[in-house]
Amino acid sequence: MNEIIHIYHTNDLHSHFEKWPRIREFLEGRRREHEAAGETCFLFDIGDHLDRSHPYTEATLGRGNTEILEEAGFDAVTIGNNEGITLAQPDLDRLYAGAAFPVVLGNLMYEDGSVPGWASAEAFLTTASGVRIGLIGATADFTSSYESLGWRVAKPGTWLADAAPEVKRQCDVLVCLSHMGSTADDRLAEEAGDAVDVILGAHTHHVYPEGRRIGKTLIGAAGKWGQYVGEVTLTVDTGTGEVIGSSATVYDTDTLVPPADDRSFDAGLRKEAAVLMGDPVFVNPSPLPGSWDHPSPLSKFFSDALRIHTNADCAMYNAGIFLGGLGEGGVSGMDLHELMPHPINPCIVLLNGTELEEAYELSLDPEWPEIRLRGLGFRGKVMGTMIHHRLCRAEDGRLMVGDRPVEPHAIYRLATLDLFTYGFFFPAFKQLPKEYYMPEFIRDVLREHAVRMFGRS
Repeated sequence: MNEIIHIYHTNDLHSHFEKWPRIREFLEGRRREHEAAGETCFLFDIGDHLDRSHPYTEATLGRGNTEILEEAGFDAVTIGNNEGITLAQPDLDRLYAGAAFPVVLGNLMYEDGSVPGWASAEAFLTTASGVRIGLIGATADFTSSYESLGWRVAKPGTWLADAAPEVKRQCDVLVCLSHMGSTADDRLAEEAGDAVDVILGAHTHHVYPEGRRIGKTLIGAAGKWGQYVGEVTLTVDTGTGEVIGSSATVYDTDTLVPPADDRSFDAGLRKEAAVLMGDPVFVNPSPLPGSWDHPSPLSKFFSDALRIHTNADCAMYNAGIFLGGLGEGGVSGMDLHELMPHPINPCIVLLNGTELEEAYELSLDPEWPEIRLRGLGFRGKVMGTMIHHRLCRAEDGRLMVGDRPVEPHAIYRLATLDLFTYGFFFPAFKQLPKEYYMPEFIRDVLREHAVRMFGRS
């Protein structure tokens, strides 16, 4: 006899809850259909379900996301970098405490090498006919960020390739939940040979409308932000446990039937977040207007906050991080989140005077302010003008840090944002020594400085 197994997968939702009612309704309906037909159905999420740019995720530190996955009946998940490196270690430990599903993750450990209690290096699910499904999973290698938060992270591709043969010996079908990215998934399929039957991919937001095959491995991927739901269908010989047929597809969520709460679901979560984060944090004595295209009172205030927090000599960042300003009076956690929703950490880059000169000149590119920046933690619209704090040209053309000219071989502490250390805007920053400040976000730095200056409300 043969058994049909349906695997539905989501990835990189990034808390785009406006898509979730259609996804939830679709998955619940498909599960009912398959059960009525005597077919097996599993639901997996491949990470980055949460994103602290959404106020509900921020207010619940992701626990709300876990509950949403539980309510939809997901059978297993792995984590992405948004779960792993935008939460403090205790908050990540709490994220899945008592979760109704296994968190399949083999490459994350505490500093002492022990595995967190909420994570499973492998998991097994059994169908009604006795076919045993093995699961392994891993998340992307953000070594420096994980180490700053007190974690150790192993190379995900190496870990999965080593684990696959042993786990495969314990099951009929091996499925990998991979938050590594498309290139790494291809490499795993090549290295693992026949051990991995299915790889469900994420992280690089790629879409495989009909799947991708490398050898005997079928790879599925469903894009980002809830735009698609993926499905992998397997036909398994129940006598031998062998996969004798497989296919993949994706469903565009815009084409799915909208449920009753299609428009109200996200709005309701935002209202709940406004209540949870509604208490004033400090009282602002005077307005701090912001601007994306020129320095402003808000950028001056934040520049001081950033320099003090990081003990920097100077600072440089983009004004597009400000999505408004701060009015006079009580400022709540919700106000701060709306102002700076980005999951961006402050960072110090250590560079000599010559390198600082080069970075300063690069930052003056007239095209940068209008760039519509997407990703890298940025959740605004345009990059905005570059703000330079204690960093400017004197009348004689010399670059000054504070009131002193830059010396070519002297070492300077430049405060900036982690998004500038990945090499896209300042290629040299990727290789230079850096200090990341985690788990605090830039809005936390602003909050800390305001409380220091004005006291708590």
